[in-house]
Amino acid sequence: MMTTPARTKFRELMSGPRFILALGVWDPYTARVAEALGIQCVHIGGYQLGAHFVTSEPLLTLTELATTTRYVTSAVRIPVVVDAGAGFGEPLHVMRTVKELERAGAVCIHIEDQIYPKRVHYHKGIEHVVPREDMVAKIKAAVAARTDPNFVIMGRTDAMKTSGFAEGVERANLYLEAGAEMVMIFPNTVEEARRAPREIKGLLAYTNSEGNRFGRPLFSAQEFEDMGYKLSTYPTALLCPVTQELKRVITNLTTRGVSGLPQDKMIVWRKEVEDLIGLEEYYKIESNTVEH
Repeated sequence: MMTTPARTKFRELMSGPRFILALGVWDPYTARVAEALGIQCVHIGGYQLGAHFVTSEPLLTLTELATTTRYVTSAVRIPVVVDAGAGFGEPLHVMRTVKELERAGAVCIHIEDQIYPKRVHYHKGIEHVVPREDMVAKIKAAVAARTDPNFVIMGRTDAMKTSGFAEGVERANLYLEAGAEMVMIFPNTVEEARRAPREIKGLLAYTNSEGNRFGRPLFSAQEFEDMGYKLSTYPTALLCPVTQELKRVITNLTTRGVSGLPQDKMIVWRKEVEDLIGLEEYYKIESNTVEH
């Protein structure tokens, strides 16, 4: 498979000096808005995609994930990183996952060392990690399955929470040795977050979730860069505030009978939506063909 401009761009971002802010999105529209405002990379995470389908990440199917990825990568030019969960099974299943998401246009997928099927209790911080050798086999299978060498395989370990910092570091290094080009980790404290880049021999990713309830520290993009991280995802940064705005407008309608939205601003905002989806270009095509 030939590489894509988005994968070339992601390789440039990986090899460059700057930190990659991979904003969490769940559909083509949120990705398009992010791109329009200067975001250089978006992330389809299991948390926000599960919410989008009104279910939970462990209940998502590969078909749902691949279809969403295809829609998102068709809507934006920027790199799209995709959360592939536990790879949807054993090494053979992981190979199918890689092929589907590579064809769908993702620039990178991350696979984690949790059990499959993954349990919804992981949302409570109750995680079940698989033996090291099982995860190493999945990483090797993923690397073998890709056809575009610019398609990035990222490993993820949840072991720092379940088995301690040292175990997480050892697993991260094993996954890098197995062929992963980046590893996502979950340090428990600020001290662990600062130590990890010194002890793990490769590119590191983080999950900067303002909605996490487990005390995992949050950092600015500059702090990540200074510590030596390469990328962070932001799974709740859009999802939670968007939900609150939906609730506000809907509550106005149900309690007051009006939306409370100013018409003068709404007219402007609607034009922004139309510009984002390219409506003017569609008008031109119809005017040149069927509307005379």
